[in-house]
Amino acid sequence: MSRPLLFLDVDGPLNPYAAQPERRPEGYTTIRVTVPDRPRPLRVWLNPTHGPALLALGYDLCWATTWMNAANRWIAPVIGLPELPYVDFGTGLFAERPDGVHWKTETIVAYAEGRPFAWVDDEQSAPDGVFVTAHHPGPALLHHVNPRLGLREGDFAALAEFAAAVRA
Repeated sequence: MSRPLLFLDVDGPLNPYAAQPERRPEGYTTIRVTVPDRPRPLRVWLNPTHGPALLALGYDLCWATTWMNAANRWIAPVIGLPELPYVDFGTGLFAERPDGVHWKTETIVAYAEGRPFAWVDDEQSAPDGVFVTAHHPGPALLHHVNPRLGLREGDFAALAEFAAAVRA
């Protein structure tokens, strides 16, 4: 049986952007990313222990972030991940839906092609769960991460538990 997919959002789970701006969380490092059409570089906090911890979970990792392939340049090396595939959101990037489903959800479900998956993000809501249940035949875990805290021990435990249940 193939390993489940783990779709990774950057801002929120890996970069706790909503933490107090003057207090970098313990264990995190700061990078500055130059973004076109932005007057100042973007401050990003990343925890170098997250990459090895994610790799140890037994998933096939995939970026599911507005960073798309840029996550391989800016994020992966800092947290210790290899280059990963990414979900290309194309014209659906930031597209609002009348049903309240997040703009990432439908594309993530299509990308998974029925494979079991977990998705860590800080923007999922109940309509996303309903959509996934209705359109995805395999097991799925939509795991919300607090953007003030980023991924924590409890989040890793929930992801490990889901992966173990899928393999059982």
